[in-house]
Amino acid sequence: MEDHKKFKLLVKAIYRLLLSIFGLFAITAFTLLFLMFNPDLFKKSEPKVVEEIAAVTVAQEEDFDKIENGIHVRTGLVDAEGLMTVVNNCTNCHSAKLVTQNRMNKERWISTIRWMQSTQNLWDLGPNEDVIVNYLVTNYPPTQKGRREILKDIQWYTLK
Repeated sequence: MEDHKKFKLLVKAIYRLLLSIFGLFAITAFTLLFLMFNPDLFKKSEPKVVEEIAAVTVAQEEDFDKIENGIHVRTGLVDAEGLMTVVNNCTNCHSAKLVTQNRMNKERWISTIRWMQSTQNLWDLGPNEDVIVNYLVTNYPPTQKGRREILKDIQWYTLK
């Protein structure tokens, strides 16, 4: 009977030892996997990054109203009379891309402005409205060309 108790104690000790070894193995494996997916965890950050970000910020502020090849760099609008009025009034609420993709005549630009005033809380433009509409009609008039050319000489085939 005593041999049986000694055997049970020995099995429990081996069981605890195996559990401890398995626990250490699991912790080690988890740590290695974590370090594989986060290699920069223990790297020291370099102060150069902050200096580079500051340099980029300064460069962006200096180029705020830069014009290159007749185009306002920040917005992509054509450099012409009334540009800054359009930039100051139109790009507060939406992207300049919305202006450049909507080519309209004078009546449609005015009706679009009225729609924005009645539904989108656009303020009264006052004398700036004429400047804005003239700029848009001059630089972004309607085009006669559609979205794509008419398809010609196409060899159609039957799907099987």
